[in-house]
Amino acid sequence: MGNQYQEELKVAQESAEAAGKTILKYYEGDYHVEQKSRNNPVTTADYEADTLLKDQLKKAFPEYGWLSEESKDQPERLEKDMVWVVDPLDGTKEFIYGIPEFVVSIGLVRNSEPVLGVLYNPVQGEMYAAAKGGGAFLNGDKISVSQTRKLSDARLLVSRTESKNGHVNKFADHIRAFKPTGSVAYKLGLAAAARGDVFVSVYSKNEWDVCAGHLIVQEAGGTMSDIYGNEIRYNNKATKIRDGIIAGNGEIARQMVELVRELDGDKQ
Repeated sequence: MGNQYQEELKVAQESAEAAGKTILKYYEGDYHVEQKSRNNPVTTADYEADTLLKDQLKKAFPEYGWLSEESKDQPERLEKDMVWVVDPLDGTKEFIYGIPEFVVSIGLVRNSEPVLGVLYNPVQGEMYAAAKGGGAFLNGDKISVSQTRKLSDARLLVSRTESKNGHVNKFADHIRAFKPTGSVAYKLGLAAAARGDVFVSVYSKNEWDVCAGHLIVQEAGGTMSDIYGNEIRYNNKATKIRDGIIAGNGEIARQMVELVRELDGDKQ
């Protein structure tokens, strides 16, 4: 990988593995579940993994800012050039249901752009990692997005919820197949490794859902934008990405953006 951010990458991977062990301690076992909001659960595993990640990453890089789904937001992060953007357990619903499609997600942002990404699936033992300019890797092996050229041949990674609720059905006549899968961040890793052509979500996302995966997709030769093709930047005061995302194979992503604009009346 590129020489820059190697120390951060090493610490992030070690921290992700440690958080993964914490999560596995509870997986298919006993833990507390509460609802942060409707259909938005959080568990003991989320909180413990968050505490561990914050301790390890902040200890190693005390000057960097911190943004995590499970930590109280600190406005001083907005003044920092370098900020960790973390989801300690992306795919909490899959974790609860015993579906092994959840990850620890650790992104690092420099001046609003992702420069490092680590996704770790502790059940599958999959470590996706990238540092800016150094390529993307899965368990040490270089990965690249798919080479599919036509939307009609494309496999779309989609959320189970969006599939079940029919919110991606409008794309069905234009593609080869849907591949419903858990965890937003995990789907980005799968797209980077060509286990699907693009990941498409019409639901809003938070920065911590997609930051790490964004860089991994880019370093695997792909692209990521909102569903209308607009650039996504990070460490904003409001962390919601309102217009969903399209990520993966750049040519298929471009054709998907065109299709979305066509179907939605060219909204920008």
